[in-house]
Amino acid sequence: MDLTSRIQALEDIEAIKRLKHDYFYFCDTKQPDKVRDCFVEGPVHIDYGRIGVFTQRDALVAVFTEMACHEHMVEMHHAQNPRIDLLDETSAKGVWGLYYHLIDTNSRSVTQLGAYYEDEYRKVDGRWLISSTVCKVNSTHVSDLSDHVARVVFAGRTAPDAGA
Repeated sequence: MDLTSRIQALEDIEAIKRLKHDYFYFCDTKQPDKVRDCFVEGPVHIDYGRIGVFTQRDALVAVFTEMACHEHMVEMHHAQNPRIDLLDETSAKGVWGLYYHLIDTNSRSVTQLGAYYEDEYRKVDGRWLISSTVCKVNSTHVSDLSDHVARVVFAGRTAPDAGA
């Protein structure tokens, strides 16, 4: 690779990192329109496990708005350990670690998740966007704070469904 290609590769990797960090920031600050803009238009593959599988970014944004865009849902997404591989000038793959912390002030509960994302990216009109993302949870800790004392509800890989 010549110097220009190497610099472009570094810039592309940094742009993908910024995209993922922006996505998490927009989730945490409850900005559904900006969450939408992190994904390509048209068909996508979004698999968020229990939250759902989506083939259009607007479907994800609708569920995000309904479930998370409330003052009582205090979220923090922490991305870590990105591994990004450029496949060519307009496509890339990445794997990210996630530490997720949710305080639900209505239910007085705290949820912490460890997970990883397997992403695919596409460069459209000079901008990197997410075209596919799969989130796989590998640790869960749920605490109930309703009696003013932390009580562990679940600790393990994946919490059972609330209805189970």
